[in-house]
Amino acid sequence: MAIVMLSEEVVARIAAGEAVERPASVVKELIENSIDAGAGAIHTDTAGGGRKLIRISDNGSGIPSAEIKLAFARHATSKLRAAQDLQGLVTLGFRGEALASIAAVSQTTVITRHRGEAMGVSFKLHGGAVQHHQAIGTPAGTVVTIENLFFNTPARLQFLKSGATEKRHIQRVVTRYALAYPSISFVLKQDGREQFRSSGRGSLSDAAAKVFGLDDFKRMAPVSSEGMPRRGLPQIGVSGYVSQPSLHRPDRSRIILFINGRAIQDSALSHAIAQAYGDLLPSGQHPLAALLITMPPDDVDVNVHPTKAEVRFREASQVYAAVQRAVRRAVLDSGHQAPTKGLAESRRHDTPSPRPAYQTSASHDLDDDADLDFIPEAAGRPTKPRTLPLLRIVGQIGAVYMIAEGPAGLYLIDQNAA
Repeated sequence: MAIVMLSEEVVARIAAGEAVERPASVVKELIENSIDAGAGAIHTDTAGGGRKLIRISDNGSGIPSAEIKLAFARHATSKLRAAQDLQGLVTLGFRGEALASIAAVSQTTVITRHRGEAMGVSFKLHGGAVQHHQAIGTPAGTVVTIENLFFNTPARLQFLKSGATEKRHIQRVVTRYALAYPSISFVLKQDGREQFRSSGRGSLSDAAAKVFGLDDFKRMAPVSSEGMPRRGLPQIGVSGYVSQPSLHRPDRSRIILFINGRAIQDSALSHAIAQAYGDLLPSGQHPLAALLITMPPDDVDVNVHPTKAEVRFREASQVYAAVQRAVRRAVLDSGHQAPTKGLAESRRHDTPSPRPAYQTSASHDLDDDADLDFIPEAAGRPTKPRTLPLLRIVGQIGAVYMIAEGPAGLYLIDQNAA
C-alpha cells in the first residue's frame, strides 16, 4: 500500500482521540483555559452527561477578535515561544491542541470579548469547519459552548459510560479545580440543577469542606510544610488536607493531587501518601487527601502525557519523601492513636515520630528531615545530623524495643531513647 499524507480532517480527529477521551476531558481543558485567562469565576453547565451540551463561561481576559480563528488552529498557543519554554511552564495549557481537538468532534460556539476591546466576537464551527464569524456586543470574558460531542465519530460514543457516570467524572474535574484554586468561584450545573458551588473567597478549608462534605472534612487534618530548600535539594512545598486514620476508603479515588496547580494522576505518589500512615490504616484501605504540591517548574516535566494528566519529576524520591513527611506529621499531630500496640506504646513515651538512637545499616537521604535531632555517630565523635528513611513499625519486643522495616532492612529502636 502506498504511503500518503493524511488529510487535515483525519489528523484533527486523531488528535481529538488523544486529548478528548470523554466529556470530562473537554471540561478539564476548557476550565484550564479559563484559569490561564485569569478568570475569577468559572461556570460549567452540562446536559446529557456532557454528550449534548457543555458550556464553560468565565470572566477572564477574553480572546482578541483578530486571534479567534488562530485560537482554533492546531498547535497555536499563547503560552510558548521556544522549546526552552517547556522547562519552566507556569500555565496549565501550552500545546495549542485543546480547542482544535474539541472543535473537530463537536459543534462549537465561542462568544468572547477581550478586555482591551470594545466589541466581542461570535465564532462557530461544525466538526472543525468554520460556519459563522461576526462581531457582537458581549461582556468581557469567554463563553465556550460544545454541543453534540462526538457526533461525527460514533464509535467514540459507544465507549462512553452511562450519563450518571459521565456526570460524576465532570463533577470530579470541577471540584478538584475548586480545591486547587480556592480564590476562583466555581459553579457546576448538570441538566439544569446546581450540583456544586464554591465561594471563591480564597479559603482552602472552605473549598475542602464543599468538596469532601462537612462531616468528612471535620475528620481531616491540615497539611503544611514551609518548602524551604535543604542542602541543595529542590524546594518542595506541600499543603492541603488529609483524613485522620479513622476516615478511609477501599480505593484511592479520593486522593486528589495537584502539582503547581495542575491536576495529576500519580499512582506512586498516592501510594506514598498511604504509606505515610504506616499501620494506622486497616489493610486494603486508603486515606482521603487533597494535596497541593509546589516546586520549581523546571524540576517537573508536564509534557509526558497527551492530556497532561501525568508528570515526571527530576528528583522523584525527594518529592515522595517531602509528601510523606508532611502527611505523616499531619496525621500524628491529629492526635489519633495507632491501632497496634507498638505504635501506641511509642506515643506513651512522647514520641510523635520515633527515631532510632542508632541504625544498623547505612543511612539514606530519602527522608532528609530538616528538624532531625542531632544524633552522635559514635562514642567520642562530634555530633552531626543523621538522616533516615520512612520506617514502618512491624513489632515490639518486651515493651522496650520496636522493630521497624525500611529500604535498607530492619531497624531496632530503643523507644525510651527515641
